[in-house]
Amino acid sequence: MARYSSTILCRLSFYGEEEKKMKYFLGLDLGTGGIKSVLFDQNGKEITFALQEYPLYQPYNGWAEQEPEDWYNAAVATIRKVVKQADVPAEAIIGIGIAGQMMGAVLLDGNGEPLRKAILWNDQRTGEATKAMAERVGADRMLKVTCNPPREGLTAAKIFWVEQNEPEVFAQTAHILLPKDYVRYRLTGEFATEVSDASATQLLDTPGRCWSDEMMAALDIAPGMLPKVYESYQITGTLRPEVARAVGLSEKVVVVGGAGDNAAASVGTGVVAAGRAMTTIGTSGVVFAFTNRPALDPKGRVYTFCTAVPDAWHMMGLVNSAGLSLKWWRNGFYPDDEDYLQIDKEIAKSPIGANHLIYNPYLMGEASPYWDVNARGSFVGLSAIQTRKDLTRAVMEGITFALKESMDIYREIGVDPKVMRMCGGGSKAPIWRQMMADIYNIPVALPAGVSENSAALGAAILAMVGTGTYSDVPTACDQIVSLRDEQYLPNSDASAKYEKLAKIYRKVYPALQDIYRDLRNLEL
Repeated sequence: MARYSSTILCRLSFYGEEEKKMKYFLGLDLGTGGIKSVLFDQNGKEITFALQEYPLYQPYNGWAEQEPEDWYNAAVATIRKVVKQADVPAEAIIGIGIAGQMMGAVLLDGNGEPLRKAILWNDQRTGEATKAMAERVGADRMLKVTCNPPREGLTAAKIFWVEQNEPEVFAQTAHILLPKDYVRYRLTGEFATEVSDASATQLLDTPGRCWSDEMMAALDIAPGMLPKVYESYQITGTLRPEVARAVGLSEKVVVVGGAGDNAAASVGTGVVAAGRAMTTIGTSGVVFAFTNRPALDPKGRVYTFCTAVPDAWHMMGLVNSAGLSLKWWRNGFYPDDEDYLQIDKEIAKSPIGANHLIYNPYLMGEASPYWDVNARGSFVGLSAIQTRKDLTRAVMEGITFALKESMDIYREIGVDPKVMRMCGGGSKAPIWRQMMADIYNIPVALPAGVSENSAALGAAILAMVGTGTYSDVPTACDQIVSLRDEQYLPNSDASAKYEKLAKIYRKVYPALQDIYRDLRNLEL
């Protein structure tokens, strides 16, 4: 979760002649804060990476936008630097997979040019549009077709918002893409997507893994506006000649479907079979569980999407402001603590429960299980005895309690993983690993590789399968992905204390729900 102000390079190893005969694959991880391009060999060994940030625009409270061109420029810059930095022949790099932030909306004109900034996954402007969309389509029908009830955060609501509020933009829209698929379009010239990302648009027939004509017609989306849907490992195109020259690769390099960031991370952590689960903490936080059927939470508190394995799905609980909460706190109160080391030390000095203090991480509204765009962050229980270290601990505990609410839902409907795989930037902190084990009350394990690069590895594995290097995704994961020997086991005393705190945590949102709404709607 360290903050970087410029492109960063890291060379991990050098190779002899025998290793240079290997095949190599790029995994691109298009995040909210920046894009990371990571090079792996066919055994999943990380070779080198480059990272570049780009701006986030928030013109109004609750809005979140980015320039699609920034993503593409950062992708080209990081790929070029990885190719230059890597001690491998460029011709040995044969495939690219892209993992990407989900649920965004990129609207292009007939020439493929963006008509406006992209509306991101964490944008909260679509409350009224979602209600109108639900009335037009029917909430029960949307749940049956898409496996999810109407949600403000999903792409369909953003498209409908544009149709209602920017009709001149919608009238010019010829193509609608997801963020990673815009990067694919610029790299290959192809309008394409894949099932894991597409199922978060609320326009996909999720059980059937294809676009829903019913949803498209209901929302005035003409045939051809949405890209062709592939399975995540399938080849969608090759590099355009001018792109290949710019990055130093062959025009024959293939680009596969890739996956939404969390589905890609599930591949990179080996969550590709029933009974496996992971928690990833980046800007958002996700609790992800694999299933062989499109299982539903009857109360609609968590998502059900296609996963990156054919004929498989996953349930996903989303906390909008997980790592974002800690980064916000760091920026305001530890501005020089780029690697969060001081934060970790201070948290260790505060007791479990942060001296009776609770934090709700709702800086950008909240998704699972409340689905409330009005929700906002809060500290509850502040008193004169608390110091900065207690508030810092409360932030990390509050994020983890929010994640635990999705775990509780899975257990309620019969999904009860025995070990939690942890990845993302938050996984770098040993104190957070132990806290998660204690709050979840199950062991926490990490991938043997660089856990914060799990999404990039997953995207690269999909490229390996697409090029025939491996026969299928589970086989590739079984051969590539392993867990570290170390496990973080729950401490029974700590788990008991945290369960008492969790009962209070669950009372806070219902008690403040009306206040959050009134504050957001207040006109002064």
